[in-house]
Amino acid sequence: MIVQYRAKDINLSDVNKAHIEAAVEKFKRYSLDLTRVMCNVMAQKDGVSVEFEIHVAHAAPIIITEQDKDLDAAIDIAIDRASKALRRLHDKVKDHKGSSLKELDVIDA
Repeated sequence: MIVQYRAKDINLSDVNKAHIEAAVEKFKRYSLDLTRVMCNVMAQKDGVSVEFEIHVAHAAPIIITEQDKDLDAAIDIAIDRASKALRRLHDKVKDHKGSSLKELDVIDA
């Protein structure tokens, strides 16, 4: 899995990068084939915008955008929303399995 950072008009400290890295490691617990995670941090007029672009194999990319006045708060909210989206995708993939022919009941006519 490739993890990329992009900061526009703002500097990311090592603490913020470590926080994002720890969150990306937690994304692996959903057993999805994550191919790339891009984190874009941009300065806005009224605060900071954080965007996570999570590419999952055999699925559409998950894009989470969050704006807040505080950088840490924006990162935390975006991480929570991304975890929720990944959990829903995991549940969808896991529960999508159909039943096999062996599990079907035989009906006597």
